[in-house]
Amino acid sequence: MNSNGVVEWAVVESDIGPLLLAATDTGLVSVVFHARPEVRRKAVGQLRARLGAEPVENPGSARLAEPIRQLAAYFAGSLREFSLDLDWSLTSGFNRQVLRELATGVPFGAVAGYGDLAERVGQPGAAQAVGAAMGSNPLPVVVPCHRVVESGGGLGGFGGGLETKRKLLALEGVLPQPLF
Repeated sequence: MNSNGVVEWAVVESDIGPLLLAATDTGLVSVVFHARPEVRRKAVGQLRARLGAEPVENPGSARLAEPIRQLAAYFAGSLREFSLDLDWSLTSGFNRQVLRELATGVPFGAVAGYGDLAERVGQPGAAQAVGAAMGSNPLPVVVPCHRVVESGGGLGGFGGGLETKRKLLALEGVLPQPLF
């Protein structure tokens, strides 16, 4: 058992499909896309293994209330910046450094290149490692890896799928909303 004790989780609907949110005493620890039953089972198993605690489903959890409220406001277009306590324990080292820079340094409606982020954390030339850090982001949407794009104008990869990345960037006004 780690110092976080209980891990509580719930699935909430969003404009990009069901999201599994998990939180510890420290804060929001995980956001998982496409949280259908098989994805949920896998995500809960990974939380159990990595946090050393038994995740408890609790949609009414006090510690999930604010993340749920802020995500709903974000998808409604009324929230541009999350102000949540985050538990960074599912990431470490270079990945954590890059994700923290992304969380504070790339605001709503802006994008950054993989190489830009590498430079910002003092590792110019580590663009591919930045891509790997984005792929391992335990807190997508809240830590906005969808805002990291290829320098040539390509969308780059995305753990939630490119359609999800397009929707998030359209929501933020970076890309035009799809016509249908």
